[in-house]
Amino acid sequence: MAFDLLTQLGGDEPMAAVFSQERAVADWLRVEAELGRALAVAGVIDAATGERIAQACRADVIDLPRLWTESANVGYPIFPLVRMICAALEDGDAAFVHYGATTQDIMDCALALQVRDAATRLLELTGVVGDGLAGLVEQHAGTVMAGRTHAQQAVPTTFGAKMAVFLGEMTRHRARLTRARDAVSVVSLFGAGGTSAALGDAADAVRTDLAARLGLADTAAPWHVARDRIGELTQAAALAAATGVRLGREVVDLSRTEVGEIAEADGMYRGASSTMPQKANPISSELAVGFGVMAEANAQAVLRALEAGHERAAGEWQVEWQAVPATLTAAAGALRAAAAIAHGLRVFPERMEANLRLDGGRLMAEAYMIALAATLGRDKAHELVYGAVRDSRSEGSSLRDAVRAKVGDVTWSTIADTLPEPSSYVGSARKICDAALTEWRA
Repeated sequence: MAFDLLTQLGGDEPMAAVFSQERAVADWLRVEAELGRALAVAGVIDAATGERIAQACRADVIDLPRLWTESANVGYPIFPLVRMICAALEDGDAAFVHYGATTQDIMDCALALQVRDAATRLLELTGVVGDGLAGLVEQHAGTVMAGRTHAQQAVPTTFGAKMAVFLGEMTRHRARLTRARDAVSVVSLFGAGGTSAALGDAADAVRTDLAARLGLADTAAPWHVARDRIGELTQAAALAAATGVRLGREVVDLSRTEVGEIAEADGMYRGASSTMPQKANPISSELAVGFGVMAEANAQAVLRALEAGHERAAGEWQVEWQAVPATLTAAAGALRAAAAIAHGLRVFPERMEANLRLDGGRLMAEAYMIALAATLGRDKAHELVYGAVRDSRSEGSSLRDAVRAKVGDVTWSTIADTLPEPSSYVGSARKICDAALTEWRA
């Protein structure tokens, strides 16, 4: 396998283990073993045969180099895997290994086990990110800063309110991932064409028992080509990763030297440059962006796998083999990086306050317009303040002085005391913080 620098630097080991070679082979063996026991419970074979089959489904009976060599020739790994299991049994028992199943049944059951655990890991990481964000929301609900639209100062807000929006996203990601995990944890045992013909009247009993043994939900309909549940999980993972990207970009923007309102965690040589000693690069944010973009890209590939036709795919399924693990491992990397951001973020309120005054107080233009609207009407107040903004920029004066010159002393005397400071023009910022915290902690 090619060396993956991104994963080496910021990958999530628990997620990597879920999609390791060892885990894949172990899950295929587990499904074959429990199928043997389920066949016995349903009366298709006797209990002793079922148990001998189950006992033969061990890692030590599998020659991995041979498995992959033969798999490359067959196109799938289960045929050679089954042959090796059979070789460890007497002929009478070997005759019922993999009985009534098809390759995709075994691999899809194993996939269900893997993606269930992958979703659980994503939920754990989502929880860590959310808890970190919740701390920022609570601590900085009243920390006033410039809100920005189109990358320009707009109106005052608070850093807590900004983080509350991210926290709301994580709350929704947690709900989506939970739903997707439950939906995707489904057994597959429908045979060659999805009709379970090989198992006859015993099909339902065998499948139901197999589902119970694997801890998966039962289903009465095949999903060999119905991959929407897999797509739902990978899309949910990509959405969560996308929030990691957004958080990373926010940190990159607000930690610019010219802005300097926040910074990632400090540490000796953390984010250091090999040639510029002053640098402390936002490395967690960069990882969040890198992993998140890859999660989004691979999730799109999974959607193409939903195009499979007839009763079994012809190439679309193979897309999943790479795209599903790639999506979920990249999403884990993005969330892991986002967690490092949220828990290590340094916030500089004094710089935020200084930046509020960078533009001559012009971010208070809306507030001035609303104050004047009570006597002039909103449209006329807008035009007056717009003109004052232009004057203040051309003259290098404050917006307050420019508005005073526009309205005259009489009108000014009636509104001067009603013009708020940035700290008192943050609207529902604290309510937004409280609501986000309540939803997250619920």
